[in-house]
Amino acid sequence: MEASAGRNSSHTSFLFRGFDGLQKQRELLALALGASFLAALLGNGLLVLVVLCTESLHSPMYALIAALCAVDLLAATAIVPKMLLGLLFDWDHISLAGCLAQMFSTHFLSSLESTLLLAMALDRYAAVCRPLRYTELVGASALAKLLLFALVRSGSVMATLVALAGSLQFCGSNVILHCYCDHMALVSLACGSTERNVAAGLAVIVCFVGVDIPLIFFSYVKILGAVLRAAAAGEHRSKAFHTCGTHLMVMMCFYLVGSVTFLSHNLKIPIPTNANTLMGVAYILLPATINPVIYGVRTKEIRSGFLRLFRAKKMTTLRVSAAGTTKT
Repeated sequence: MEASAGRNSSHTSFLFRGFDGLQKQRELLALALGASFLAALLGNGLLVLVVLCTESLHSPMYALIAALCAVDLLAATAIVPKMLLGLLFDWDHISLAGCLAQMFSTHFLSSLESTLLLAMALDRYAAVCRPLRYTELVGASALAKLLLFALVRSGSVMATLVALAGSLQFCGSNVILHCYCDHMALVSLACGSTERNVAAGLAVIVCFVGVDIPLIFFSYVKILGAVLRAAAAGEHRSKAFHTCGTHLMVMMCFYLVGSVTFLSHNLKIPIPTNANTLMGVAYILLPATINPVIYGVRTKEIRSGFLRLFRAKKMTTLRVSAAGTTKT
């Protein structure tokens, strides 16, 4: 397909060119991407399995962690397989409908992750700062309402964003300077006015980043203050600083990279294509790779649940082997 067409027609398929300056390193990129994707699949899948199979982890905090891992898993799956096919087999084309579907999936799941991070911060705030009212504030009913709110907020906002993008005419280049269908990467190819799309993109940032970050930060400040007032030993204070600091750093990286990728197009900030593509991939894949470690490996109860599950599986295997040997 030609990279450009007549001004009286609109493209129905597009070509990805995210890492165009790194064509000689395509195999290495595919290897790194595949390894990260595999780690994300194993880490998130295993953590969700542990939470589902361990009765002692059937509480709001661990349900939120499992939901976060499930969202990370889906977000990575929405973009990485297509990227690997492009890097290894030059399958870089995508239809407009497929592009819009991928756009909705990635942005919907990312915004859902933002809501879950906020919910996790508020859950910890209730547990630490309002322990006597925790079961009243956080329960099955509260989680159901939160899930409904998250789905409605993310679904309605992102559906509007994608619908506005789908209403545009693409009569210039059909080359998307990205490795997946990012909102502004597609909108920048439109040949008409994109003021509504730019405004919608900024509204998304305000709706999620502008609302969620202050509430998350406020929650962790309150949590840290309460823990430091209650902790007499220096070891407990150090642990509190380390835990809260780690969670905040992971969250800030997620929001910072996401905001930069959104704003670079909206505010016409000149960022090299390779760097912008890398940030877009990191925005999706980095949380999917790191979150199982931060919220799984570093959480004692989840580690214990994994060990119990592993031992139970090992004992079942040994019993089956012993029964087979006895019959023989």
